[in-house]
Amino acid sequence: MDPEVLEFDIGLGGGGSSGRDGDDDANIGLDVDEDMADSPAPSSVLASNNNGGGFGSEIYFPEGDLLDLEPYEGMEFESEEAAKAFYNSYARRVGFSTRVSSSRRSRRDGAIIQRQFVCAKEGFRNLNEKRTKDREIKRPRTITRVGCKASLSVKVQDSGKWVVSGFVREHNHELVPPDQVHCLRSHRQISGPAKTLIDTLQAAGMGPRRIMSALIKEYGGISKVGFTEVDCRNYMRNNRQRSLEGDIQLLLDYLRQMQAENPNFFYAVQGDEDQAVVSNVFWADHRSRMNYTFFGDTVTFDTTYRSNRYRLPFAPFTGVNHHGQPVLFGCAFLINESEASFVWLFKTWLTAMYGRPPVSITTDHDAVIRSAVMEVFPETRHRFCKWHIFKKCQEKLSHVFFKHPAFEADFHKCVNLPESVEEFESCWWSLVDRYELRDHEWLQMLYNDRRQWVPVYLRDTFFAEMSTTQRSDSMNSYFDGFVNASTNLNQFFKLYEKALESRNEKEVKADYDTMNTSPALKTPSPMEKQASGLYTRKLFMRFQEELVGTLTFMASKSDDDADIITYQVAKFGEDRKTYYVKFNVLEMKATCSCQMFEFSGLLCRHILAVFRVTNVLTLPSHYILKRWTRNAKSSVILEERSSDVYTNYLESHTVRCSTLRHEALKFVDEGSKSSDSYNVAIGALQEAAKRVELATKNEGRTMMVNGRMRGDSAHNASSANTISHKMPNQPLSEDDMDGKIRELTNQLEYASRKCEVYRDNLLSVLKDIEDHKLQLSIKVQNIKIGMKDGL
Repeated sequence: MDPEVLEFDIGLGGGGSSGRDGDDDANIGLDVDEDMADSPAPSSVLASNNNGGGFGSEIYFPEGDLLDLEPYEGMEFESEEAAKAFYNSYARRVGFSTRVSSSRRSRRDGAIIQRQFVCAKEGFRNLNEKRTKDREIKRPRTITRVGCKASLSVKVQDSGKWVVSGFVREHNHELVPPDQVHCLRSHRQISGPAKTLIDTLQAAGMGPRRIMSALIKEYGGISKVGFTEVDCRNYMRNNRQRSLEGDIQLLLDYLRQMQAENPNFFYAVQGDEDQAVVSNVFWADHRSRMNYTFFGDTVTFDTTYRSNRYRLPFAPFTGVNHHGQPVLFGCAFLINESEASFVWLFKTWLTAMYGRPPVSITTDHDAVIRSAVMEVFPETRHRFCKWHIFKKCQEKLSHVFFKHPAFEADFHKCVNLPESVEEFESCWWSLVDRYELRDHEWLQMLYNDRRQWVPVYLRDTFFAEMSTTQRSDSMNSYFDGFVNASTNLNQFFKLYEKALESRNEKEVKADYDTMNTSPALKTPSPMEKQASGLYTRKLFMRFQEELVGTLTFMASKSDDDADIITYQVAKFGEDRKTYYVKFNVLEMKATCSCQMFEFSGLLCRHILAVFRVTNVLTLPSHYILKRWTRNAKSSVILEERSSDVYTNYLESHTVRCSTLRHEALKFVDEGSKSSDSYNVAIGALQEAAKRVELATKNEGRTMMVNGRMRGDSAHNASSANTISHKMPNQPLSEDDMDGKIRELTNQLEYASRKCEVYRDNLLSVLKDIEDHKLQLSIKVQNIKIGMKDGL
C-alpha cells in the first residue's frame, strides 16, 4: 500500500462532523450532501445499548428482510461510486439519508484511497464556528445532527477494486418510514424523464405546484416521484437562470444602444459587465424617470414572474398616472433573488429616480423583499399586495375552500368591509373560530403581518386607489398582454417597446378626451363645475360619483368645540353605519373616519355632505391634488377658482401663523444639525427679522396669496383716514400709526372670522328649521289624508 494522507471533517462528537448543517458543510476536496430537517415517524426496532451515541442511550436497528441487503466487511465494489450508490440505496430502503464524511489520499499521486460514508445525522453542529459566531443569523437552520455513529468505510485494493473495511449498523435516532423517504436529501433526485416532463410543462406556462400535481398523477403517488416541490421549484429556477445567462449579452447590448441614443437612459448591472458575469440588471428610460417626478408618490414592485406567469425573471416598477392608468418607473431582470440583490436593486432604482423615495410601495408578501424595503426605504409605507395574498390563500387553504364553499366570501368580507381596527379584529377571530383555523400556521403569519395588507390599517397612507375593496389597475402588470410565460429574451425587446408604445398611446388618448370633451354635469353645484375643469375625465367621473352620493346622506352636528365641529354622517335610513367628519371652519379643513382622501386623494361623500350643509360651494385648493388634474404633467400653477370665503381663509391670521410655525420648525430642524448650519441659520434669522420689521413699517406692504402679489395700500389708506378722522388735532408718529393699523387690522380679521362662524351656525340652524318644517308639513298632510279616509 502507498503512503497515505488522512483527510477528515473537524467536528464535535463521534465520527467527526463538518462545521454546519445543511449544504454549507466544509469537507476537504469534496461536495457533501446533507439531509434536511425531518420529523419522521419510527420504522425500526428499538434495542438497549449502554454505549450509545451522543444523542441518547437507545439504538435503532433495521427490521425485517432488510437485513439481507446490508453491506458487510470484505464486500467488494468495482468503484468508489458503486460503493456510494449501494450504501445510499441501502439507506433509502432502511430509512435514513447519507453523505460523505472523510477521505484519505495517496502521498504519491494525491488519489483518493479511502472513503467513509455516514448517516446524515452523524456528528454535531459546531456552534463556535468563526463564520457564524460573530454575526446575526436571520433564519437559523433546524438542528439535524445528533451524533449518529452509523457509517460505511471503503478502501481501494491493489487490484483497483474497493472493499468494505468497516460498517456500523446502529442508529441513535428514529428511522423514516417508506412513505417519507423521498423527503430525505440524498434520495431526492430528479430523473431524466421527470426533467423532460418538467421542461415541457414549464414551457407551457405551468407553475411548480401544478407541475408536481401532474408528476404525482403520472407516477402514482408523491413517494414514487422521488423529489419534492421545493426540488421542482429549484430546478425550474435554475433552468430559467441558465437560459437567461446564455443570452445575457443580448440584454447588455440593447441597454448600451439605448443609452447611446439617449443620455438620460439609465441602466446598471450587478456583477462584471465586461465579463458578462451578471447577477441582476436594472434600467429606466427617460420617460420612466420623468413620470416618476409627476407620479412617484406610490410605487408597485411587480414580481408576478415568480408564479411562472413570465418565463423571464422580469420585475417592473410601476405607478398610477393622472388618468388612473399604470405607468412605468423602471424594469429589472433578477437572476439572483437574495436579500443583498434586492437591496442593490432598490438602491439602484432610487438613484435612477433622483434619490426621492416614494410615500408608499406595494410588493408581494415576501420576507426577503420586506427586509430589503426596510433597509432602503425606512420612511416609506410598505404594503403587501392583498390580491397576491388572496391568490396564495387558495393554495394554502385549498382543503378549507373545498370543504366550506362559503369560506372565500367570508374571508374577503372580513378583510375588506371592516371600518375600524376593532371591527376587523372581532371579525377575524370569529372567522378562524367558525372554520376551526385558529392554529393554522400560515393564517397566523398573515394575522401577524395584518398591518401591512389589511385595508383598515392602511387607509391613513396614500396609495392612489379609488377604493380599498376594488383592485387598482396599477396592481395589474404593466406588461399584461405583451409578455407571457412563453416569451424568451430574443422576443422580449420588441414586446417591451410595443408595450411602451401602447401605454403611451392610451395616455395620449385619455389626455385628448379630457381636453376636448366636456363631461355631463348631474347637479347645479358650483363645486361639480369647478371639478370638471380641474380633474382628468376619469378622475372627475369618480369625484362626481361621490358628489352625487351626498344627496342620500344626512349630516348632523354632534359636537361643537369652538373652531372644530364634529358631524355625524349617515345614509338616509341607515343610521347604524355612521361616519364622523371633523370640520375646522376657520381653516376649511375636514377629516373623515373613512380616510378616503388620505388613501386615494379624492374627497369622500361624507366630507362633501358636510360641505353641502355648511355652504362650502367650491373645493378648497388643498383638496385638489395636482397629480389627479389635467395639468399634472405641467409646471403651470392651477388657476385659483375658490370662493370668497376660501380667499379670506387664505389671508387669515390663523393660516399665516400656522404656515410660519410649520416652516420655522423645519428651519430649526435643519439649522441645528451642525455648528455650520446653526451659524448660517442664525444669520438668516437676523436678516429676516430686519426685513420683516422694514415690511411692517412700509404702508404699501404686500403679501403673497397663492403665488400672486397683492397690495394692501388701499386698505392701509382707509385705516389711516379713519384714525386721522378720530384724532385730527393729535398727529401721530409713523410708528404709532403703524401700530394702530396693525391693531385695527387684527381686530377686523378676528371680527371677520367670528362673522363666518356665526354665519355658518345661522345657516345650519335655518336649514334645521327648514327640515323640521318639511317634516311637520308631511305629518300634517298624512293626518289630513287619514282623516279623509276615515270619513
